[in-house]
This record gives sequence, C-alpha cells and structure tokens, in this order.
Amino acid sequence: MTRILGISCYYHDAAATLVQDGDIIAAAQEERFTRKKHDPRFPESAIEYVLSEGNISQAEIDIVAFYDKPFIKLERILESILQASPRGYRLWLAAMPSWIDHKLLVGRSIRRGLPGLRKDAQILFAEHHESHAAAAFYPSPFEKAAFLTLDGVGEWTTTSWGEGSGNQLQIRQEIKFPHSLGMLYSAFTYYAGFKVNSGEYKLMGLAPYGEPSYAQKIRDHLIDIKPDGSFRLNMDYFDYSAGLRMTNSSFDRLFGGPPRKPESPLTRREMDLARSVQVVTEECILKLGRHVHASTGMDYLCLSGGVALNCVANGRLLREGPFKEIWIQPAAGDAGSALGAALVVWHRVLGKDRDPFRAGKIQKGSYLGPRFKGTDIRTFLDSVNAKYLRVPDTFGAARIAAKYIADGKVVGWFVGRMEFGPRALGARSILGDPRNERMQSIMNLKIKFRESFRPFAPSVLREDVAEYFEHEKDSDYMLIVAPVKQSIRRQMTQEQESLFGIDKLNVMRSNLPAVTHVDYSARVQTVSPENHPEYYELISEFKRLTGCGVIINTSFNVRGEPIVMSPEQAYTCFLRTGMDVLVLENFVLLKEEQDKLPEDAHWQKEFELD
Repeated sequence: MTRILGISCYYHDAAATLVQDGDIIAAAQEERFTRKKHDPRFPESAIEYVLSEGNISQAEIDIVAFYDKPFIKLERILESILQASPRGYRLWLAAMPSWIDHKLLVGRSIRRGLPGLRKDAQILFAEHHESHAAAAFYPSPFEKAAFLTLDGVGEWTTTSWGEGSGNQLQIRQEIKFPHSLGMLYSAFTYYAGFKVNSGEYKLMGLAPYGEPSYAQKIRDHLIDIKPDGSFRLNMDYFDYSAGLRMTNSSFDRLFGGPPRKPESPLTRREMDLARSVQVVTEECILKLGRHVHASTGMDYLCLSGGVALNCVANGRLLREGPFKEIWIQPAAGDAGSALGAALVVWHRVLGKDRDPFRAGKIQKGSYLGPRFKGTDIRTFLDSVNAKYLRVPDTFGAARIAAKYIADGKVVGWFVGRMEFGPRALGARSILGDPRNERMQSIMNLKIKFRESFRPFAPSVLREDVAEYFEHEKDSDYMLIVAPVKQSIRRQMTQEQESLFGIDKLNVMRSNLPAVTHVDYSARVQTVSPENHPEYYELISEFKRLTGCGVIINTSFNVRGEPIVMSPEQAYTCFLRTGMDVLVLENFVLLKEEQDKLPEDAHWQKEFELD
C-alpha cells in the first residue's frame, strides 16, 4: 500500500490531501481550521486531519508531493525584478525574507512540519501547471480528454493545454508570465476596489449589471488575442511583474481615474469595467477551447486553475464550444493542486494504471473533509446549553429542514463530510426558498453581511434541471452558469427594462426570483442521491411540499470568513446571523429557543474589507 501526502502552501489557499493506492481518502484547505481566509501557511491542521481520516501516522507516509517547483518560481521572480530594475527593488525587499526563510527550502520546511516523517520517505515536486492538469484529468470520468489550465502564474506558466490518456498527461503548449488571463482579471478586480485572489467572484457577479463599454478599449490597449486563443498583454499598463500593485498610472489614465477605494459606493464605471473584462475573458477562453479541440481531436475537456472557477465562461464554453462535455476540478485553484501533485506521483512517477470507470468516482462529489459524530455534536450542544430536537437520523432532519424552508425560514445545513474547494455543495450550506422574491436581499444583508448585488446559486434535483434551466448535463460542483428557462421567465415592463445597475436588483425576473440573476442566468448545482443522499432527500421533500425541485444554496459563512468546518463554528455563525434554523447532522435547533451570545460588537470587523 502506497500513501501519498499532497501539499500546497506558501502562496495562496494552502491545502493537504491523502491519496492511498490511487484513491482520494481526504482533502481539506487550511483556512477551514485556522479561520484565516485563503491561509497560505504550511497546512499543519489540514495534514493532521487527512492523516486522521486515513487512520495513519506521519511515519506511515511513503511520499510527500509538493505542488510546484520553488527554484524555478524563484528564477522567475528574480528575472522579473532584474528586468524592472530599479523599480523592482521594492518587490525584492518584500519577497526575499520569506523566500530565504522557508519558500526556497521547501523540503526542509516539510521535514520540520512533519517531524514523524521517515528518513526514507521521498519528497517530490511537480510543476505547478502539471499539478493543475493532473487535478483536472485524473479524477475526471473520461478515458481520454483534452485539458486546459488557466491561472495567475505558477513557476513561469500561466496557461497550458494538452491531452490525457490512461495514466499519461502531455502538455502540448504553454503561455508564459507575464502574459496571464488570470492576472488580467485580477487587475480589474483590484481596480474595481475588490481584494485580489478573493474578489474575482464579486467582479463576475457584478458584470451583468453593466455594459461592455470598455471591451474594445481592453482589446485595443491591454490584450492581443490571436485566433487560436493565445494572447499577449501590454505590460505598459500593469505593475504586477515587478511591483507591489496590479495596475499603474497608465491604466488609471486609460480608464479615467484611480482605482475605486474598497468599501466606497459602486458606480457605473465599475459595473461596466466588470462586464467588459468578463466579455473579453470569455472571448479568450472560447477561442482557446476551440483551438484545443481542433488540435487534439478530443470530444471531452477538463479544466483547472483559478480561471476555471469563472463559471460564466465555463457555461458558454459548454454551450457554444465544440466539446460534448467538460469536467472542472471543483478545487480548481491552488488547493486542488495538492491533490494534483499526489496524483502526478501515483500515475506518472510510479506508473500506476488509471481505471476510467473508477477514476470518475474518486473525487467523491468533493465531499472529502471531516464529518462529525452525533455523540460529539450532542456533547458540544449540551456544553453551551443549546436547545435542540434530536431526530432518529439525518434523513428525518432533511425532511424537517425542507418544511422550514417551505415556510420561508432560512436554514443552516451542516450534514456530511465538508466540501473540498471554494463552493458549498450541500454539506456546509445556508438554504432558502428560491420562490421568495425577498430572499436574496434577506440572505445577503442579514445573514451573509455582504454586498446586495451578489447572486445566489440554485441546487436542483438532477432529474429536474432541464425543467428550470437551459442545461441538461451534470453540474455537480456549481461551476456552470446557465440561462433560466424561457418558460419560467417573467416579462419585464418597459420601465423595468430601462433600469440600470443596482436598480435592476429588485425586478422579479422568473418564478425563481431569488436565484435568477439580472441577466436571467443562474449558477447551477445538480444534486443526485449518489453524491449526497441527505441533501437530495431535503430537496425532494421540498418538492413534495411545494412542487418546486430547486432551493437556494449559499456557503455557510459570513462575508470574509471561511466556510464553517466544525459544529462550534456553525453554531456561532447561526447565532450571530439572521438564520432561523440550524441542522447539525440529526440535531435541529430553532433560533427563537436559544440563549443569545454575549455582546461582541467587534466580531465582524476583521472581515469587513474582504
């Protein structure tokens, strides 16, 4: 038996995963344990969890797989600094201390972080985009497929494509730093006043409120996209290659002023910029997809890298591109590369075969995190004097939760193993009734404490998806945006059609107003009994009660906070927000029956600027 520990850390979203004889035993991001969003530090807590899930000690690890190659990454940083000298001096001062301390000598850092690791245990390093490609292809359901990886930057590579077959991966073409679609999108994220590596979701959600009035300016001045989807950025407008900002004064002049200050009011400019860069990003990804299809002849495509979390672009690629199906790694960012690195070692280094029928199941719906026993939950609830109803099983709790949702209540749902990746998929979720036209505002402002413009996703029974959305395939991981079906849309008046920006928000556009975005789209999650039977039972019961096979699903957290991991975190979030009901496995709690938390006026301050 071969046990491989995969690790990603030090730059963004540290994570650990345990692969045992090719099977994914467990995976988790460090942020869920430390409560620091996108925590990049060495993932001590995540490692402790995945080893405990596999019931092994550090001494039983055979190989540690790291997700990129630090020496090559340092080469890129030093070369960028030298090319920008003397401007790069500030980056040198900022970057070198952490490199000298731990980033360069990762093998030493791993040995220090794993003091029980055997001396003969190997530490192996995969290339960054090789890890992305492996995370995309190996867990996919396809025997053969093309892959496309897109992110900010790894060592040098920002974009790669190639093909996978059996246990082999072949990268056929790459685009190198500083030319990066991820960096382009992050530059506009920064310029719109959102946090880089966190606020890209906000920019994507803001885009439908605006018009693509800057799209041609972006094409003319910032990015040259070739017919095959390859591209080059005009670095005269960017400062990220050797500076400490994403954009510079030339960028400011091009778009009429300095970046928006975080937390200041959003204006038409930010909305139009968001729409414009989204349009250009989609254009580039569609061209890349068509070129990859023409070059490989493959009917199936796998995606990974941070840009693969752009579910609007994914939806267009699925509907308008040449591929029969696409599969997207649910932990598409750097966290998923911990998994990819482990699978690189298993298949490419050790030469182990890949069974495509088994491979499509090893992701396990991405429910790869911890699950908590009823005895432990009860002990905690009793320790805080919580009032609860204990039902015989989680399926009974699911039916009770569905009744509360049908009655207009907001339910915190904590059942099963925690999800791996940025999306809550029905294990750590906040749920509501999508038919309620006030529910989006209630959940955004009173529960999530976030911007009112941000949309919510629908979870829909797999067999019902085509009834509500222009989509007929699986979308297990909430990574595809699809149009809402014409049959459930509502015609807008001429006055409503003339509205702009946030004024569009309160227009009821369909029979599912709380999950229908202002452009009649929705980020769809299909739910099947195989992946999460209790969640499927909840939606099925909601359908029996209401005739509607869709519910709202948003992540169980507040703005700027990682998704909850433990019952304690879920209970605290429940009490601090406007949720009405909390389900912890087979325990059901009502807000009105609980003692209030002590006053804590400052609890949310650390999350305000996320």
